[in-house]
Amino acid sequence: MSEVYTARRERLRERCTASGSATALVSRPANVRYLAGAAPPGAVLLLGMLGKEADLLLCTGPLSAHPEEERPDEALRIQSLPGVGDGRGDPAVAAADLAAAQGAESLAVEEHHLTVARHRAIGSVTPRLRLTDLGGAVEQLRVIKDEEEISCLRIGAEIADQALSELLESILVGRTERHLALELERRLVDHGADGPAFATAVGTGPNSGRRGHRATDRRVEEGDFLSVCLGAAYRGYRCEIGRTFVIGTSPADWQIELYDLVFAAQRAGREALRPGAAYRDVDRAARQVLDSAGYGHGLPPLTGHGVGLENDEDPRLAPAAMGKLDACVPVTVEPGVHLPGRGGVRIDDTLVVRPEADGGPELLTITTKELLAL
Repeated sequence: MSEVYTARRERLRERCTASGSATALVSRPANVRYLAGAAPPGAVLLLGMLGKEADLLLCTGPLSAHPEEERPDEALRIQSLPGVGDGRGDPAVAAADLAAAQGAESLAVEEHHLTVARHRAIGSVTPRLRLTDLGGAVEQLRVIKDEEEISCLRIGAEIADQALSELLESILVGRTERHLALELERRLVDHGADGPAFATAVGTGPNSGRRGHRATDRRVEEGDFLSVCLGAAYRGYRCEIGRTFVIGTSPADWQIELYDLVFAAQRAGREALRPGAAYRDVDRAARQVLDSAGYGHGLPPLTGHGVGLENDEDPRLAPAAMGKLDACVPVTVEPGVHLPGRGGVRIDDTLVVRPEADGGPELLTITTKELLAL
């Protein structure tokens, strides 16, 4: 994998050079991990002006404290700053000082991640070093995934599918949302996940279908909608799946109608995923189905987003989103409707954009989307 990380850093270096900065300081943990192979707590990455031999990972302590699978790219130079943990320094400030010592005149930093205090500290230690904004350069590189990254997402999706399918085979009535969420997270780890990709959402009855719902002590009752949204993190990569079920022998007519509507919206969004499709057009495909049925008011601000080292990445599938999809971009498609006081439906899949010649979008989360009565 060393050549993969080296190539990623070279692509970033080319962008920095084109924008007039020979050095860059990467501090956002997901970006450090993407470029270095690991992101120990507090670590920053300095792309040196003398080429890849000058690239340096500065850590807050010895690497021996970190698991083997989280070790950084062996091609990197590594410097530990053991005093940082006691407040006697900052790896970002130390990296800027080293850049200035190398003769750099400017340093591109991730202003969207650095605090104001940290930015000022860098400026005060290296007053002659011109600080520029790296912006979202690394995030842009991360949008298109290589097949190794997609493989990690695929395994994470398999783990999430397995955890969910096992839960559906158990007795659910009388159990709390919180209990079910904790059991799902335990099953994720049991099947090989690093842990949950985010806090597992379990909603029952009037809580079902709510985006970002935090599990409560409400108990599952007969006739409830039960909505579940979970994700597995595997080797740092995070997938997402959401499904809605009915508790009892058969769903009510209004539950069938609402479910069929959200299912149609989700299918429209999935079918719109293709290289060259505008982000806003994918959102519109799903949103229009719900809007035309009278559920336009109160819909979430987006119907999907990218996934990877973070659960909520670019691109955003939203009405005002700018840009077009590329092949090998993993995204979620997750429309939903929540009726206050009654509950609702949310269906969420993780897919990888593929051209039609390769079979179209690749569905990673394969748990059935049939409305099951549990």
